[in-house]
Amino acid sequence: MGVLTLLAGTLLPPLDFFIVNLAIPSIQDDLGGGDVLGQQVVASYAATYAVTLTLGGRLGDLHGRRRAFVVGLVGFALASLLCGSAGEPWLLLIGRVLQGLTAALMAPQSLALIRASLDGRDQAIALGLHGATLGLAAVIGQSSGGLLVTADLWGLGWRAIFLINLPIAALALLGSLFLPDPHTRGEAKLDWTGAILLFVGLAGIVVPLVEGRALDWPWWCFVVLVAAAGLLHRFWRYETTLDGERRRRRVMPLVPPRALTAPGVRIALVAVALFYSIASFFLVFSEHEQAAGRTPLQASLDILPLGIGFLIGPLTVPHLMRVLPRRIAALGLGLETVGFLVFAGLVAAFGQTPWAAAPLALIGFGQGLALPSLIRITVTHIPRAFAGLASGLVNATLQISAALSVAVIGGVYYTAAGAFGSAHAITAVSVLIATLLFGSAVLSVRAERVPSLDTPPKTDGTPDHQAKESTSRVPL
Repeated sequence: MGVLTLLAGTLLPPLDFFIVNLAIPSIQDDLGGGDVLGQQVVASYAATYAVTLTLGGRLGDLHGRRRAFVVGLVGFALASLLCGSAGEPWLLLIGRVLQGLTAALMAPQSLALIRASLDGRDQAIALGLHGATLGLAAVIGQSSGGLLVTADLWGLGWRAIFLINLPIAALALLGSLFLPDPHTRGEAKLDWTGAILLFVGLAGIVVPLVEGRALDWPWWCFVVLVAAAGLLHRFWRYETTLDGERRRRRVMPLVPPRALTAPGVRIALVAVALFYSIASFFLVFSEHEQAAGRTPLQASLDILPLGIGFLIGPLTVPHLMRVLPRRIAALGLGLETVGFLVFAGLVAAFGQTPWAAAPLALIGFGQGLALPSLIRITVTHIPRAFAGLASGLVNATLQISAALSVAVIGGVYYTAAGAFGSAHAITAVSVLIATLLFGSAVLSVRAERVPSLDTPPKTDGTPDHQAKESTSRVPL
């Protein structure tokens, strides 16, 4: 019951990102605002969610993960009610920002409680279900948004896409009574200075990336990006100084350098970032389908094999671990790489072809294998006391990588499509994504070579320097 409740918290945030896309035309017709409102409805949620995930995870570490989960869940339900009842564009946008804030408080606790409460095979199974839930959210979101608007349940129209969150949240709130909370809250205070620096710095990265292409990259986007890089550098210096003075000041850094400098963590996070370059593919695939004259229903059926593969992949991870305890992430990323290269070859040779379903299914299956495995590699290299931080870092890395890949790879697609046509453009983009995924596979192998914190120290004749490497972890 507890794991199912956590999976509800995993489902809602990405579901609300995907489900709104097909309802935007109806929202614009009802509230006005045109294309600008449509972009803002998506961007306000995505940007707020991305830049506050790390803070949400840290709040769970400091004040109790179950408490943070419940507060985030209730807040998300209330924000969804505000969105579903909004009669003006500005009220809907306020609701979307509140959804992003509360989702960022709720979502990290799901992964953090799995990490802190479970071990071994149970943890592997839960992480597999966590990855499958993310895939389920993408599949349900892409299909159900249009269905709910078309069905017009009780005359709600587009409002149903937000109000559907309420019964899910109610069931999850009931299930939260059974959640464990293996956490002892200390007297450390939240690092508000670090929180503000990180929030503004990440916002300066994410907002220009989300809004830049739609605005044709005005000059201020580049100024903000440079300023944001400076702020993030200042944030890191401040966290390093605070970490050395934490006992005297009784303030725990928002992102303790001890967590990020633990062996294997930074390599794993880069692998996660490269892995999520696939986020741009959903955008360019949709654009390619429209250019090929496919209807929205046909386009949704064309990409369905990828979603099915993504659902199946995570469920096979626990079984694969029996015969292949390591390198599952690299295997999944390798399958994705092959899938994209085959897809690129088919499109280049035949254009629109039903045979593309096979590589798309392979891509989805590989993605389903790689996602929970990459998450496991990352979080098991970070001390359990920082489980919420680990979850926030992983989710924030995924969201920021998605924004970056959509901006960069999406830009490559539009430029190539304008010059050479959609088929050539998606072929080039598929090869580019395959290259990034191969890089992620190499990094995942390197990260797995570093013993995780869950690896028991060797005592059977292990040389001293190896024993030290496996046991001397970051002190808490």
